[in-house]
Amino acid sequence: MTADRRMGGWAERLVVVLAVVFSAYPPIRLSAQDSAIVIKAGRLFDSEKGVFVANQQILVRGKNIAQVGTTVTAPEGARVIDLSDRTVLPGLIDAHTHLLNLEHPKGNISTEGIKQLVIEGLPLRALHGAARARTFLDAGITTVRDLGNSGRFGDVALRQAIDDGSVPGPRMIVSGPGLSPIGGQFPGLLPEYQSLAAEEYRIVRNADDAADAVRENVTLGARVIKIYSNNTPNPGSFSDAELAAIVESAKRHRVKVAAHATSDDAVYRAARAGVNSIEHAYQVTDSTLALMAKNGVMLVPTDLDTTTVEWYLRQSGNYTDERFKQFVGSLQYNQDRLRRAIKAGVTIAAGSDNYIDMGVPQGQAAKHNLLAYLYTGMTPVQVLQAATINDAKLLGMEGRIGVIKQGAFADIIAIDGDPEKDFKSIEKVTFVMKEGKVHR
Repeated sequence: MTADRRMGGWAERLVVVLAVVFSAYPPIRLSAQDSAIVIKAGRLFDSEKGVFVANQQILVRGKNIAQVGTTVTAPEGARVIDLSDRTVLPGLIDAHTHLLNLEHPKGNISTEGIKQLVIEGLPLRALHGAARARTFLDAGITTVRDLGNSGRFGDVALRQAIDDGSVPGPRMIVSGPGLSPIGGQFPGLLPEYQSLAAEEYRIVRNADDAADAVRENVTLGARVIKIYSNNTPNPGSFSDAELAAIVESAKRHRVKVAAHATSDDAVYRAARAGVNSIEHAYQVTDSTLALMAKNGVMLVPTDLDTTTVEWYLRQSGNYTDERFKQFVGSLQYNQDRLRRAIKAGVTIAAGSDNYIDMGVPQGQAAKHNLLAYLYTGMTPVQVLQAATINDAKLLGMEGRIGVIKQGAFADIIAIDGDPEKDFKSIEKVTFVMKEGKVHR
């Protein structure tokens, strides 16, 4: 008997055995009511129109929203979740996170970053990132755009673990290592230790290498490209040719580009090259803001509120009333640039960049970024739109996240209170659903 015939006989016997087994255990079929949930919302935030609508119902089928209205057509026996005494919002989005990176306020950016590389290590960083991811979901943040500082693709691993249900966390749009001039954001490294920066950043040497770096990151799992137009606190910056190569390669690979840029020159050249968002823009002129508006480049202002300032000073052991007042006074510069950006017509997208250990859950600390926008003069509705529909557009996920409408993912949260009257009520998250699954 030949090997092929032996294998054929074995396969035939296996088919018979499986047929007997599965005839004894018929497939399980979910009934309509098992897969349907009706949410009753006292007030619902329509992020597209920027209004709150009273007494709405949401029909959830599987991972998606099937219907929204004053009444919905639900199957008999559908599960009902009564949130009629609460405000219901789309799941919030944070467009600038670093889940695998948390630094102590007393350290500096080089020593803290190197410590994570050589002492904490990538497996432990990913496990710590998983714990932090849950705090974002607890806070009502159901999607994040994670922009580097995750070693060699630790963010991709964490995203996969969340996607396959191994750990709870927000949906992650990840960048892999940020593309940077030499040294990354590790100032002071001696020439013989520059390889440490290359473990945390994708160091770019020229325009051709810049295009290659985009291709590498996308191939290895990145879904957005993070670049350092200038890599402060190091003095380097990308050339116009390198920026152009990055943007062209990103378009070819159908991913967007987020540019760290803190000086006006870095912002201007990145916006002129055609990136999709500018992160920070601490120094920016009105003419550069006008260019951003013209080119449709969004601004992600990673600003601080007064509570975060107090947390930081106390954690660093440097709190005094005088230092607190000085620090808070310095925030006015950032507030002014945000007002000028809005006046220039730049679209604001919400992102926290919270990577400092403030002594509270990272997701809770990150959400205080929204309060910083409020203190600048944005209305509660404008702030919520920045953290929902504007972020969804930035991530290329319009109609799927950041909205409560038919066909969108069932990312839904509820809070106690009215954010139009008391915006701090967004901290009182009492219900979180992500893709139709109730988290809390």
